[in-house]
Amino acid sequence: MDHLRTRPGAYTDDDYSSDVFDTLDHFKVLVIGAGGLGCEILKNLALSGFKSVDVIDMDTIDVSNLNRQFLFRQSDVGKPKATVAADFVMKRVPSCKINAHVCKIQDMDEDYYMQFSTIICGLDSIEARRWINHLLVEMVDMDNAESLKPLIDGGTEGFKGQSRVIFPTMTSCIECQLDMHAPRAAVPLCTLATIPRQPQHCIEWAHIIKWEEERKDIQLDTDDPEHITWLYQTALKRAQEFGIQGVTYSMTQGVVKNIIPAIASTNAIIAASCCNEAFKLATNSAPFLANPAAIPDGEDPDTYNPEDEFAPVPNNYMLYTGDNSIYTFTFGHKRKPDCPVCGNLPKDLSVPGDQTLQELVDSFAERPEAQLKKPNLRTGEKSLFYSSPEGLRQQTEGNLNKKLRDLLEDGEEVAVSDPAFSIAFRYKIHLI
Repeated sequence: MDHLRTRPGAYTDDDYSSDVFDTLDHFKVLVIGAGGLGCEILKNLALSGFKSVDVIDMDTIDVSNLNRQFLFRQSDVGKPKATVAADFVMKRVPSCKINAHVCKIQDMDEDYYMQFSTIICGLDSIEARRWINHLLVEMVDMDNAESLKPLIDGGTEGFKGQSRVIFPTMTSCIECQLDMHAPRAAVPLCTLATIPRQPQHCIEWAHIIKWEEERKDIQLDTDDPEHITWLYQTALKRAQEFGIQGVTYSMTQGVVKNIIPAIASTNAIIAASCCNEAFKLATNSAPFLANPAAIPDGEDPDTYNPEDEFAPVPNNYMLYTGDNSIYTFTFGHKRKPDCPVCGNLPKDLSVPGDQTLQELVDSFAERPEAQLKKPNLRTGEKSLFYSSPEGLRQQTEGNLNKKLRDLLEDGEEVAVSDPAFSIAFRYKIHLI
């Protein structure tokens, strides 16, 4: 391994030497997720020479994980993923110390995240990505270079995958790129409420309708086994009433968390890309994605201005598609000036003046840049609508049937939030 890691490559500097690998001894990496991607990432980091790694994952091992999450065995079913994965890797690579944390990422404070040199995400949740992205942007202190923590994000969906490197406040962030993740297609409520035809309809009915009726005072946590069990049992009863087969606990998890079946080879390729980026960041052995100081190929260094609206940006996003062959495409994704996390401008939104507030509220679930399930809306002067808590909802739900022209001035700014995030989206509403 040392021979492979120390020999010069096509892009290494002339003064490159093996001395740079001394940095791996104190380059601390946090891995978020110990599932399909996380197992591969932990193995790759240990074999690449990283000595100090933390891993966070709150899930336990299920028998369905064993076909691709290779650090786990049949005897590990029911045990925490983070603990088992860390112990397995340290047993095979004793020089690598891995600290396992069985908890949510939200349970750790800012001081905890500040200790790491970089963070790698191997998550299956857009919501979790948005949370850590927002935290890392908020952590940046312009007077402290150590506060900027590069984020390496990997994701897979069947035979497709992506890896990207984000320098908070300097390059486009997760929120800037959110519109690349299409919102899940909605099932009409009338189908869910009256004549379900598929097992997924029964699960969505339990998720969207029944939970609100019977447990509306409890915030649904899709990572809580008790919550998933309640949804599964409720959906199963619904399916039996209509003679529908196929509702299972794992399907309930998949529908509620929007989980796409994973493929081991895709996980391996994307994890390798993520760890290559971490290795390059630690050693400067080759150019890495999203180098904010880089100049895109073909651009004149004397005239290139990254602030220009139409200027290309350095590559920061790798897309892999293995549906028909092995193909990767790397491109630059630009920062959005109206990004609610790393930008400072409100986003323009044109809507009909005779549209109701209810229609506007519903639209935020489908808007690619928002994807909010329970939006709260307010202007600088008044609250328009709050989906929760119940007291505020009762006070504001009378506005839902009012037309926007009766509630807003043309060009007025509206802040839109969601209980699941700490982000406040800013929209300048233009009535047409």
